[in-house]
Amino acid sequence: MSKSWPPGSLAHFAQLFLRLDQSQGVRERQQALLGFLNHDRLADKDAAWALWLLAGERLKRTVAPSLFRKAMEEATGLQPWLVEECYQSVGDLAETSALLAACPQTESDFAAKGLADLIEYDLLALRGLQAQEVCNWMMAAWGQLTAPQVFCLNKILTGGLRLGLSRQGLVQALADHLKIAKALVAQRMLIFLSQPPGPEAYQALVSPDDSCGAQAFMNGPVPFFLAQSLSMQGEPLEQAAQCEQRLGPIESWAAEWKWDGIRAQLVVDAAGQLQVWSRGEELVTEQFPEFAQLFAGPQALPALPLRLDGEILAWDGLKQRPFAFANLQRRLGRRKPSKAMQNAHPVVFMAYDLLGLAGRDWRVEPFSARRAALVALLESLGEGDRETQPKSPAASRPMRASPIVAAENWAGLALLQAQARGQPAEGLMLKRWDAAYGQGRTKESAQGELWKWKLAPLTIDAVLVYAQRGHGRRAGLYTDYGFALWDDRQDPAVLVPFAKAYSGLTDAEIKKVDQVIRKTIEDKFGPVRQVRPSLVMELGFEAVMASSRHKSGIAVRFPRILRLRPDKTIEQADRLSSLRAMLS
Repeated sequence: MSKSWPPGSLAHFAQLFLRLDQSQGVRERQQALLGFLNHDRLADKDAAWALWLLAGERLKRTVAPSLFRKAMEEATGLQPWLVEECYQSVGDLAETSALLAACPQTESDFAAKGLADLIEYDLLALRGLQAQEVCNWMMAAWGQLTAPQVFCLNKILTGGLRLGLSRQGLVQALADHLKIAKALVAQRMLIFLSQPPGPEAYQALVSPDDSCGAQAFMNGPVPFFLAQSLSMQGEPLEQAAQCEQRLGPIESWAAEWKWDGIRAQLVVDAAGQLQVWSRGEELVTEQFPEFAQLFAGPQALPALPLRLDGEILAWDGLKQRPFAFANLQRRLGRRKPSKAMQNAHPVVFMAYDLLGLAGRDWRVEPFSARRAALVALLESLGEGDRETQPKSPAASRPMRASPIVAAENWAGLALLQAQARGQPAEGLMLKRWDAAYGQGRTKESAQGELWKWKLAPLTIDAVLVYAQRGHGRRAGLYTDYGFALWDDRQDPAVLVPFAKAYSGLTDAEIKKVDQVIRKTIEDKFGPVRQVRPSLVMELGFEAVMASSRHKSGIAVRFPRILRLRPDKTIEQADRLSSLRAMLS
């Protein structure tokens, strides 16, 4: 690492950025990161921002993509259509502007700015400026930096620092360097990323002392235990035989429904203050004020602090079952939902696991013990039995334990799994009764510890009608597709768009589809190309929902491409009535 620039400066971070980008393996990237962090003159505030950015966090509401394009147009004198063509060819906005901007051959003092000062006093201040002032600032900055430094600065602004070193890679590097448990560093990393970067937060992250691990556990989120996918083929009885062979006796496993909601951790500190953390490590407490009432009033918990793992679901209090995910979407993003909104779209916290109680870390205990303690805890809160819940549209107690799905053998469980959509659920979760709560997708035994046994997707054959070029590795290729079905409510039937999908095809298949798209383009709307209908593809999805936002009146959840259908003509693609029939 060159020492010609002050440690922690933009230029110094740009050097690390390029080294990470050019390194061949994870270990080499980890060593480059530690070399940067261990510089004896690196300020904690600069190190904090560097780690925050490399962990995948991004500055919000700084520079809109449209302003990047406007600044490029003014800096280069190029027409908007030519700037757009350059972007579509390169596939990355930050790289495009670095290639187009007029950069000096020698660096200026601007590159010597400390990373923390640059972000806190320059970049965050862009939020309060007028559009032209933002463009002027960017053009002035580009004119003082080399192309690699412009690229790094732009990546900070766009939030695209993806350099082959995952968050787990950062955690592993720090754990190896500090010689403390990876699980503790992962816990610290979540706490570090849940607050603004600063010297104190950085020191708490990299402290070599692990004696405060138990106390730190009860503050902020902890890494979620994630399931591995259990791929089964055939009819239910065939899948049951596969489970028996792969997982062993059914008595070793607990089964729960795989609910379709928002995974979350519910954390209550020693003072009774509630926090709700999403799996994306966002604090969403204010979005769900119903949960605060669980820990207020005479039913206060006997022992705090508390940590639960679970799922936030839209809940039908009359039928005592979840609503479809579309109902929950109406609550997402509303920071302070009104009472009317809460009553119209009630939610519950479906508790999966007890992770901590009264300062004790329960993650090391077997699931059987954690489950028993969870049920006892919820009974003390007055959750009661499902059948005794009040029959009202809103759940009076917005928390319950996820029920165990019991079966005498794998064959019986497979038959229940096949009926999961009636819950409604996506399938089953399988947990070893004797397993501890892991971190990430851990696999401590030959059979694994936590599996998601999902239903086969719903499928339909659709016609490709729109396409858009991809970004990054797939820049220049048409990889994002819009699909349509025949609307048989009209005579003659016409194609009506209903879904977008961009995953599922191999690189070779994408190239073949790209060639067809280029030959069949009929119109364009900005970056989107309308193509002459000629290709049929089989799409898979998890659920069907009525939608007033779509011309078809229907939306599908998690659409992806399962395969090309060259054996079908566009006239043989499915009708909208087939999709509408799946609504039930």
